[in-house]
Amino acid sequence: MALEHAILVSLLEKPGSGYELARRFERSIGYFWTATHQQIYRVLKRMENDGWVAAREVPQQGRPDKKEYSVADLGHAALSSWLHEPIEPESVRHDLAVKIRGAAFDDPAGLVREVERHRRAHTDRLAHYLAGEERDFPPASGGDGPPDAERELQHVVLRGGIAYERMMIAWLDDVLATLRRF
Repeated sequence: MALEHAILVSLLEKPGSGYELARRFERSIGYFWTATHQQIYRVLKRMENDGWVAAREVPQQGRPDKKEYSVADLGHAALSSWLHEPIEPESVRHDLAVKIRGAAFDDPAGLVREVERHRRAHTDRLAHYLAGEERDFPPASGGDGPPDAERELQHVVLRGGIAYERMMIAWLDDVLATLRRF
């Protein structure tokens, strides 16, 4: 996936400035596709030049005007084309797993602190995801309206992140139990 596609999805969810996009990447989509502020601004400029996004000046009180971006017809077409292209299943590339295997040739117990640090990071991310789920996707109030594809697909991606973090924590607990036997 290219950063362009992540930006198109984010702008289709809600138009915004480069700064607002960067904040969204920090809060939500960035957990599945990361980008720096500089990358986002650089790609936005290229997307605007290519006609994928349109920008309009938005006046602000007491601050410089800002550019608000939205997806143009060419951007819709590019995203649609990308959505219909097959992609290869991702392969796991995990530095920590290689370190754990390599520890057999050094001091396995020496990795405990590093694995504990990773476990804390995954625990923190899981807590963040769960708080976001509680905030953004409260249990249904029994409404029988038509399904909201945008909302439901955002939630299923978040549930995937939650499941991944839970799996990582369980695996790291297993790794720690194994390392501590040495």
